[in-house]
Amino acid sequence: MAERQKEVKRQTAIAKLNDVPTSPRKMRLVADTVRGVEVNRALDLLKYSKRGASKDLEKVLRSAVANWEAKNSDRSSELDNGNVYVKTIMVGEGRTLKRIRPCPQGRAGRIRKRSNHITVILDVKPQAVEE
Repeated sequence: MAERQKEVKRQTAIAKLNDVPTSPRKMRLVADTVRGVEVNRALDLLKYSKRGASKDLEKVLRSAVANWEAKNSDRSSELDNGNVYVKTIMVGEGRTLKRIRPCPQGRAGRIRKRSNHITVILDVKPQAVEE
């Protein structure tokens, strides 16, 4: 069982980026487009996306690919064949900076500058069992 877990950990690659100055809601819209997609296609989708959050997500995805290549230097053909895909993308809420803007009649309005944490996990597609 321990050998199987080591093999699974060896196949997966993780990359994290904390405190990205974008609201989590905007980042999740971009993350949903590449979740479950093959890595090279995901990079293309992010490169040509008009959304600002795609730039940060592309950065994390490239880091995850580099981590996968470092772990699996003997299996680099898997990346070229399109067998490596984005298994999960998690976008969590980071810290919120609270600012104040003057409002009419001497009041103060709250401005919340949100941030998020991104975690990307890559995996290899399971091979079909031939009978």
